[in-house]
Amino acid sequence: MAIPKLLMVEDDEGIQLQLKYALRKDFALTVAGDRTQALAAARASTPELVLLDLGLPPSPDGPTEGLQALDQLLALTPRPKVIVLTGQTDRELALQCIEAGAFDYHQKPVDIDALRAMLRRAAYLHGVERDSEEWVREREQTIRFEHILGSTPSMRNIFTVIQRVARTDATVLIEGESGTGKELIARAIHQRSRRREAPFIAINCGAIPETLLESELFGHEKGAFTGAHIQRKGKLEVADQGTLFLDEIGELSLLLQVKLLRFLQERTIERVGGREPIRLD
Repeated sequence: MAIPKLLMVEDDEGIQLQLKYALRKDFALTVAGDRTQALAAARASTPELVLLDLGLPPSPDGPTEGLQALDQLLALTPRPKVIVLTGQTDRELALQCIEAGAFDYHQKPVDIDALRAMLRRAAYLHGVERDSEEWVREREQTIRFEHILGSTPSMRNIFTVIQRVARTDATVLIEGESGTGKELIARAIHQRSRRREAPFIAINCGAIPETLLESELFGHEKGAFTGAHIQRKGKLEVADQGTLFLDEIGELSLLLQVKLLRFLQERTIERVGGREPIRLD
């Protein structure tokens, strides 16, 4: 396991030496003496942990530089766990830092064992959070199923149903609001089925006048009506051995719904003006 990287932001050379000696075996240390150095080091090494003295120069007697450094360190990506070092009388300031996003605080003078334990706990939690974020990213990576993109549990369930249905010759009803991808689902079923080499025919039942829709679906014989100069196959016949997708099927008249239901039951049609039933698979 890699040793956690620790950025120590401390201008007191005596404390620097003490902490470097005490923590060198447990952490990969980088030292900075002011806010500018700290930000440069953090961007260069992306530490998991930061030990931040709030009394940084040029204001060693006040927290201004330290608080600004805290805000800027917490804005980095990936975000480090920051432990602030404060004086004995700065407990309220330390709590303010925690509210701002610091992991914890440690009061001076430094208790090495307590500080080491705090840093180890912070490193452990940083690792858990990192692993969790990676897992979420992997789970949320876009999945391409045929021409459908999705990664949520609901979409995964839909993909499973598509695979199951595609192995059958069952008639499928796809429900959903306009624009939710019903045709994409139909195409995915077609592509996963044994019918994939045959045509996929889509027809919008709401876009064709009712007077023409019967002929469009079932076809017509020559002379069946005015303008029927040649025999014409309907979409049901053209899609034989393949897939017919009827969009907005609820727009069909009751008469056409009855005729379509009969086809679904018997698998036979009669062209408009025709007398012989035609068997379709």
